[in-house]
Amino acid sequence: MPLRPMPLPASSLTETTTTPPRLAGEQLVFLGKLTGMTRQEACALVREHGGVVPSAEDATITLVVIGDNQPDLASVLQADKPTHQRLAEEVAAGRTQLLRESQLWQLLGLVGDENAEQQGVQRLYTPAMLAELLSVPVAAIRRWHRRGTLVASRSVRRLPYFDFAEVAVARHLASLHSAGCSLTVIDRKLTELNHSMPEMARPLCDPSVVVSGRQLILRRGDDLSEPGGQLLIDFDKPTESDEPTEVLLSVVEGLPGEEAPGEILSTIEQLQLEALKWEDQGELSLAVEAYRTLLMAAGPKAEIHFALADLLYRMGDLAAARERFFVAIELDEEYVEARASLGCVLAESGELELAVAAFEGALSFHADYADVHYHLANALDRLKKNSEAEFHWRTFLALAPESPWAEMARERLEPLGMPHEQAPMTHA
Repeated sequence: MPLRPMPLPASSLTETTTTPPRLAGEQLVFLGKLTGMTRQEACALVREHGGVVPSAEDATITLVVIGDNQPDLASVLQADKPTHQRLAEEVAAGRTQLLRESQLWQLLGLVGDENAEQQGVQRLYTPAMLAELLSVPVAAIRRWHRRGTLVASRSVRRLPYFDFAEVAVARHLASLHSAGCSLTVIDRKLTELNHSMPEMARPLCDPSVVVSGRQLILRRGDDLSEPGGQLLIDFDKPTESDEPTEVLLSVVEGLPGEEAPGEILSTIEQLQLEALKWEDQGELSLAVEAYRTLLMAAGPKAEIHFALADLLYRMGDLAAARERFFVAIELDEEYVEARASLGCVLAESGELELAVAAFEGALSFHADYADVHYHLANALDRLKKNSEAEFHWRTFLALAPESPWAEMARERLEPLGMPHEQAPMTHA
């Protein structure tokens, strides 16, 4: 995927207000494994919100935070550690507050209540941002979103945004993927999990479901078992259904004929699965052919052209990717992710004026698309249009002040003497 991600606060989609640090004066300690982020990320977040994570053992702790997977405070305390004994006494006496990590995330505005959208407090991620955060292919994020495993909190011009609560679900999936599970195997085992826990709409959201290596485990008190009652779910065992099958020729031969509507639908579904399987196997050229055949079966669909363009880009065929992104936009002019991706391909090809036009087109439909402001500023810089680039550097910083590229944007603004804190805001 041409786009590079950066964190985007949902407040960029709504009005922003200046508020005092939510953890000012608080000293926190984390106990147990966290599900939403790493310990290092959590400590950085606490400091960002005015809190302190002291290293000294004799520090006065005001907040104890335990992971959502921990049944209670006692399960993470070590009896032989005097500091842990003191924490237990302080919590029991009410002098120290005990929170689960999800309660802390809600306190910090990372997970909202029913009024969160109006308050503009949730931190949101596009598919590209989430993929970068978890070190998985963006195609995997789109696949899990398409299957309903990941649920977007909102969508802007076809661009899904995932809130912080969804990151915990995505981390489970990413852990399985990084441990060596193929996307196909993950899909199959998630289906088994859903069947074994029919009373739950989304079992992966349950804190009792944990991932260990290539295994999916259900925690029942002190016991670990698979949801169906066996000890573990084995992700290693291959099944016949995991292997891609050659269906393209037979599908093409049957298209002009007499298939009933139900059979046509089955063909389309089969081709979608076929394309995903080839992509999962790293056979990108075969996945491209599957998507092309899918277009013959399903007709012109913007999302199929977008997926095909993304594959062509990954194969290094920039000219073909460019044309497919163009087609996706022709079919849906509000497809902002296609416009942004087209701009990146054009910029990479050296066609900067056209890239600027593509980025500006994306912003005309979604003015708070932080990724695009960053790429547009870069393109304008390369064109020596410094004053125009300046505006987009500042807007980018206002939208994504914590992104990995924020320092670069600040460096670009510094010689110009432009205070990035006063960056103008735009809204979709």
